[in-house]
Amino acid sequence: MKDPNRTESVNPTEPVWLGTTEAARRLGITTRTLYRFIEQGELTAHRSGRVIRLKQDDVDTYIESCRIVPGTIAHLYPD
Repeated sequence: MKDPNRTESVNPTEPVWLGTTEAARRLGITTRTLYRFIEQGELTAHRSGRVIRLKQDDVDTYIESCRIVPGTIAHLYPD
């Protein structure tokens, strides 16, 4: 089923825009946390009037930047 809140790009070179609710859902976080990430500069967002949108590519890039490298969290579970 097609999501009515998602703006699909007709031209593959044009960005696909996500609303804050969809971007937060895609990231698995609350919209409040999403706004904090935007405020802290961790995610790039664009405002048009009162509407805030994020590029899907920027959200996907952020997700990939959060990937955990194997062997880097051993300090979190002591023997």
